[in-house]
Amino acid sequence: MAITRQELLVGGAAIVAGASVTTPFFRPRYRIKRCPARSRVAILHVEDYSRPIDELLFSGLRLFCINVQGKTVLLKPNLVDYIPGTALNTHHQLVVAAAEAFRHLGARNVVVGEGPGHQRDTQLVLSDSGYEGELKLHKIPFVDLNRDELTRTRLAASYTDLQYLWLPRTIFQADFIVSMPKVKTHHWSGVTLSMKNMFGVVPGNKYGWPKNILHWSGIQHSILDVCATVPIHFVIADAVMAMEGNGPLNGSPRPLCTVVLADDPVAADATCARVMGFEPDRIAHIHEASHFLGNSSPALIDQAAEALRVPEVPFQVVPEFRHICAI
Repeated sequence: MAITRQELLVGGAAIVAGASVTTPFFRPRYRIKRCPARSRVAILHVEDYSRPIDELLFSGLRLFCINVQGKTVLLKPNLVDYIPGTALNTHHQLVVAAAEAFRHLGARNVVVGEGPGHQRDTQLVLSDSGYEGELKLHKIPFVDLNRDELTRTRLAASYTDLQYLWLPRTIFQADFIVSMPKVKTHHWSGVTLSMKNMFGVVPGNKYGWPKNILHWSGIQHSILDVCATVPIHFVIADAVMAMEGNGPLNGSPRPLCTVVLADDPVAADATCARVMGFEPDRIAHIHEASHFLGNSSPALIDQAAEALRVPEVPFQVVPEFRHICAI
């Protein structure tokens, strides 16, 4: 049973008023449990998107026990639309660096796949954003998940009433799925990070733009259903230039000079939330996902590379989500 936007706001107000932030937002509706005993997160300091990012990312990946030898790796960036001067999309240089790194680690195939949520002309987004030329230069194939062949798939959780989704065959052909979000605030879910990024696997050609069926079913509920059904094996989050304010489209760029790597999407999103100055347990889908999809507690996360630093000034958010700010 989905809760309404009004109920979410009431829940948020209750959190602000109370001393504890452990109030459940959802009734548990999952049929799988993928929480590891411990999770690992690495925070990399990355000044900009210039070529040395290749070496930094490869060194960061070697902090994890990643086995992609002979496997097909699917990189899933956040490629929404193209608006000049914004921090809207996962930067193409980071995606190319990830592809090269996984090739060096022995991947048999590396594919980039995305189903843009706003612009229906995927080729236009690829061209305008710089992806097209870079992917061709490095011979990295791209699959438009909005128009891929589909497979009817039973959902592994029931936070929505959807029960099934038609999902692209490319995600089922991949052995190792890497969510590569742009770190941004979101006016309907608080944040859009590695789990929200998976809306891009739901085909717009069948479910509309901007993935209308997921919005109608409840965004935070849909995040849980999709991520329960399509496992994220690794996260590379782009916060070199992040977005605050009225995200995910109309916010303002905010530099963090950070790339977050993680072997657990919940740990990744909890860490990114903290780096943004938010309390992850006040974000409904992260709070609920920590029960069955991964770990959000710092006590269960092994921190590598740079130390986690909370900003003195949290990211700006729309008024409805001011309660998620840690200070």
